[in-house]
Amino acid sequence: MATEGTVDLLVAGARLVATVDDDRREVPGGWVAITDGLVSGVGPPGEEPAAERVLRADGCLVTPGLVNTHHHIYQNLTRAHGPATRATLFDWLTTLYPLWSRLDEEAAYLSAWVGLAELALGGCTTSTDHLYVHPRGGGDLITAEVRAAQELGFRFHPTRGSMSLSEKDGGLPPDSVVQDDDEVLADSERLVGLHHDPSWGAMVRIALAPCSPFSVTPGLMVATAELAERLNVRLHTHLAEDPDEDTFAMETFGRRTIEQFEEVGWGSDRSWVAHCIYPNAEEVARLGRWGTGVAHCPSSNMMIGGGGIAPVADYRAAGVPVGLGCDGSASTDSASLWMEARNALLLGRMRGGPASTGARDALEIATRGGAACLGRDDGELGQLAVGAVGDLVCWPLEGIAFAGAITDPVEAWLRCGPVSARHTVVAGRPLVEDGGLTAPGVEDVLARHAVAAERMQAPA
Repeated sequence: MATEGTVDLLVAGARLVATVDDDRREVPGGWVAITDGLVSGVGPPGEEPAAERVLRADGCLVTPGLVNTHHHIYQNLTRAHGPATRATLFDWLTTLYPLWSRLDEEAAYLSAWVGLAELALGGCTTSTDHLYVHPRGGGDLITAEVRAAQELGFRFHPTRGSMSLSEKDGGLPPDSVVQDDDEVLADSERLVGLHHDPSWGAMVRIALAPCSPFSVTPGLMVATAELAERLNVRLHTHLAEDPDEDTFAMETFGRRTIEQFEEVGWGSDRSWVAHCIYPNAEEVARLGRWGTGVAHCPSSNMMIGGGGIAPVADYRAAGVPVGLGCDGSASTDSASLWMEARNALLLGRMRGGPASTGARDALEIATRGGAACLGRDDGELGQLAVGAVGDLVCWPLEGIAFAGAITDPVEAWLRCGPVSARHTVVAGRPLVEDGGLTAPGVEDVLARHAVAAERMQAPA
């Protein structure tokens, strides 16, 4: 705690501070002060306040912490699983569901610890997680994840995922990982009561997240939307990820998948969806009218998608909040929000041309856009402004990879590289310092994670 007249933490000496605030202020040589976990000042060189602790950001671009709006962290237990590496989305899922049915509390804790640590090293300070596999006898998986996030000091928005439509009912997952509607709804309410913190600067919030239109019943979608409204929490699901999804929706419901999304009561600003690669123009406009957010997952979409590119520029023009997601580690196999921001830049330019997307667009999507998807875009998250959460990243722009990149540090950040965080700060506390994790016990966690991964991938 700072003494009178001082701040808790001062990040100073940056090459540039890109605040991404309402005025999009950029401060050459700037500094950021954090007190009691919130930003207490941003300014130019020569005006730095006294501080209990100083982190140097020499040669760095300083940005708000990046926000990951879609992930399946437990899947880092099955990274690059050989039999699934050339599969389509539906085949990929059916190959891996039997392995994921072995998930338990220990595996959920270890995968979350490793996954959030990996994200922090890549400049992410807030992440959601979509954990929709809840094997019978597996235990309280969400609470195990929350424990890992709290130990690390990571800002976490886990979602209580669910699947209720098994193979015998015409869905994709096996019976071993589905639950009935009452079971899902009761556990969802329990977890919100146990972990959800609605206060400003909260470190943990819960959302409700039936997996997809082809793995839950319409009744569960409706009931979950009603529960989320009653509890005042957010809603998340996959939507329009693959062309097969529209085929399934037409055959099953007699309408397109986004029409079905509206039919079950999800078309609102309480919802954000993952991928959403295949809307038509009218559906883009509809999402904008609703205020429904989209978690853009560029690496996953390239790795396992049906060949489409999400219409991100169209979304933003229509008023759709767009954030970034690294998606499950078994599809992209690497959890780096820097890489997602770079790939969002590249795919945006591929789809819309070189004038359509710049590094500042990608930075806004990765910060303010993610905050909007998570319902924290009222100045709380995704920017460096007084009163916002004290989450930031210092990105080193030095060495061979940045030689000659002298005119625009923000463009250099994504055009050059790759870049990992020099410092990652959450609520005024460094999670990464000088490129290394500050949390103890990394080697022990990795050894335990290896055992859990071997167990999950062992032949039946």
